[in-house]
Amino acid sequence: MVMRLVEVFEDDMDGGKADLTVSFAFDGKAYEIDLSEANAAQFREVLQPYVEAARPVSNAKPSSRGRKANQSKATPAQIRQWARDSGYEVSERGRIPADVVAAYEGQFGA
Repeated sequence: MVMRLVEVFEDDMDGGKADLTVSFAFDGKAYEIDLSEANAAQFREVLQPYVEAARPVSNAKPSSRGRKANQSKATPAQIRQWARDSGYEVSERGRIPADVVAAYEGQFGA
């Protein structure tokens, strides 16, 4: 018997075929959305006036007490638990995706 698994990359807006994942942040929370090229262009077009009026913000935070700028004070287990409770899919082991850590830090100011 042969089992075939098919992974479908679906546009989160209209259910059609997605071409890319767009990452963005709003009100201190990081988001990702899978979109077709057309929907991604429409998304960028809507945001463009706001982006042009906005100030860029560095993602880097100053290091303190030997910590790297992108390391959270929270333990990986704390971040993983928060991520699961918040609807993120994270593995039990290995590196936690940067967008998940950024969302955690945006939530708790870590």
